[in-house]
Amino acid sequence: QVQLVESGGGLVQAGASLTLSCVASGDTFSRYDTGWFRQAPGKEREFVAAIRWIGGFKSYADSAKGRFTISRDNAKNTVYLQMSSLNPEDTALYYCAADTSNILAAHYWGQGTQVTVSS
Repeated sequence: QVQLVESGGGLVQAGASLTLSCVASGDTFSRYDTGWFRQAPGKEREFVAAIRWIGGFKSYADSAKGRFTISRDNAKNTVYLQMSSLNPEDTALYYCAADTSNILAAHYWGQGTQVTVSS
């Protein structure tokens, strides 16, 4: 079992950059696929990016490609989401997730960190 705590959210203007962090504790973090999801008001939670624990393969939602970068530091039990060229449509509660096999059906979730982008 793993516990996840996100940080780094905030209020920024359109065009700005922001880096989210997610610190894991509990089980061996390096054996978990990790990812970021987001949920905007009135919308369903959606996938943003993920990184596999084997090989470090990365995947991104179309909305994130070219603007967001996911990375992880297993020594620090931390996964990051670097976001650039933010726009108001990126406003959402961003969640960190982890799973041993299928990140899209993740068993472990953080409490979320709010990102608000003003125009």
